[in-house]
Amino acid sequence: MTAPTIQINTIDYHTGGEPFRIVADGYGELTGSTVAERRVAAQNGAPAEKIRQLLVQEPRGHTDMYGCFITEPDDSGASFGAVFWHKDGYSTACGHGTMALGIWAVEEGIVEADPNGTTVVVIDVPSGRVAAHVESRDGIIHNVTFENVPSYLIAQDLKVEVDGAKYSVQLAYGGAIYVCIDVAQLDLEITKENYSELRRIGRAIKWACNDLPEAQHVDPRLSGVYGTILFQKHEDLPSGPHQTNMTVFADGEVDRSPCGSGTSARLACLAATGELSDNTLTHDSIVGSTFMGTIRPLDSAGSQFPIVTPVVTGMAYRTGRHQFDLNPNDDLGTGFTLF
Repeated sequence: MTAPTIQINTIDYHTGGEPFRIVADGYGELTGSTVAERRVAAQNGAPAEKIRQLLVQEPRGHTDMYGCFITEPDDSGASFGAVFWHKDGYSTACGHGTMALGIWAVEEGIVEADPNGTTVVVIDVPSGRVAAHVESRDGIIHNVTFENVPSYLIAQDLKVEVDGAKYSVQLAYGGAIYVCIDVAQLDLEITKENYSELRRIGRAIKWACNDLPEAQHVDPRLSGVYGTILFQKHEDLPSGPHQTNMTVFADGEVDRSPCGSGTSARLACLAATGELSDNTLTHDSIVGSTFMGTIRPLDSAGSQFPIVTPVVTGMAYRTGRHQFDLNPNDDLGTGFTLF
């Protein structure tokens, strides 16, 4: 007998230009009692892995696609859980995705929403419990604020060598570990014209730092550098620091948004240097979208650097509803990538 055609339904959003593809059901079972454990199950070849490939690879996706599987939460304190994925596998955190999920939960009636106020959507993700605060007026959503897990600077002024050049970088945790580099060291600006070169350098720096002792988390599931944040400083605004960034994550994917968990890492860096306290980071992306970031200090006793709760505000919009099919006779199967 011929195997049946696989059909998967998704709801797609973008947050600041970065795609986010939501799969609520139909991807099979992910074993584990927590979202962190379900992510490991997916990495280890659960049936859902075939669905991830189908949705991120060409011809149904592309090398910079992003999305998640909706799961049960860790406990009744959250509305649901999310296992995040991209073209190279599964991530521990996703700020832009959390923003999109908050709006999805309100628009789809997953949570009871306040049409003239703030609806808090609590979500369990592999790095912990996060929240999306969805602001509405007259039933219309105007913005969403991502409240992340505790974040902190890990190390500053680390020396890394790439292609014979030596750079000074920071390592910071914002639900995932990022390496941050000021593009002034590269004699480049963050522009679309420099996209390919910035991606090449960002990818190389990520792998150069991935196995450093400083990049190993106490929870091994969170170890390793997830991405490189290439940032460009601008003159401060009355509200606080102003920077543009391009985040190169996984194995060469580029975030079109200012990156939610990456913004969290930058907030932790700026808190450590004293550039951010009760003011606001204006964080722009390579496509011109903006996140606004603030911090709430946490107890940092015994820590070398301040520990903060990052609070990142932006907006996400639904871009479509899709049914994707995989015909068993399709020679290309779940697809391919060219990068």
